[in-house]
Amino acid sequence: MTAVNDPLVIMESSAPGIWRLVLNKPDSFNALSTQMLQSFQTALTAVSAQLGCRVVILAVQGKAFSAGHDLREMRNHPERTYYTELFALCSKVMMQIQQLPQPVVAQVQGIATAASCQLVSMCDLAVAADSARFAVSGINYGLFCSTPGVGLSRSMHRKQAMEMLLTGDFIDAPLAVERGLINHSVPLALLEYTVLDVCHKIAAKPEPAVRMGKALFYRQLEMGLSAAYQLAGQTMACNMMDDAAQEGFQAFLDKRKPSWSPQS
Repeated sequence: MTAVNDPLVIMESSAPGIWRLVLNKPDSFNALSTQMLQSFQTALTAVSAQLGCRVVILAVQGKAFSAGHDLREMRNHPERTYYTELFALCSKVMMQIQQLPQPVVAQVQGIATAASCQLVSMCDLAVAADSARFAVSGINYGLFCSTPGVGLSRSMHRKQAMEMLLTGDFIDAPLAVERGLINHSVPLALLEYTVLDVCHKIAAKPEPAVRMGKALFYRQLEMGLSAAYQLAGQTMACNMMDDAAQEGFQAFLDKRKPSWSPQS
């Protein structure tokens, strides 16, 4: 296993084509402090450039996925400039996840609150232990979780997102699946196995198709219907010119499995 270690974020090769970024501050419940966000931003840039990386797992050390922003740090800096810069940094990290060429799969255990619930919502896929719990609880302390609401409103029904934002209530993993925040809820003992199973399926697909598809998926969401279809059609035409797609279609016609090279 190849590993590049940062005190706060560990980047490691988990399996062929699969890399892991691990938040490593369990004593603070992996709080998204300024330093943690900066380290995470650096790690995302680094992993995106790894040759052969097809999919990225976002995991954590400790019992909690993350408690969100570091409230003690925030309370110690009661300046508007600090808050503006902190939330801008956090937003850049969240957008960087969706701009990453590779799909990102969140592996969630324990609690994911406020900005970390936002983090789950911004990952391409998410698998959680059935004991995991999710909340955007800032409203309980006088702060509406506005930036987490951006991610939640794009992965859940808006009324369900608003209920979480207005009440601050926790929801469990099975309900998070039902509401679209995560993909799967599994026993904790099966969490890592399930995440790896999903990642192996993605890693086995042709890389150009996955990369083009991910980029198109998020771009078209922000467009009108006509522009979205135009861009999707152009993307599919480009995808069809790739050798992997040509081989895939020929294999379908020949009633055999596609023969893709490892570099496809």
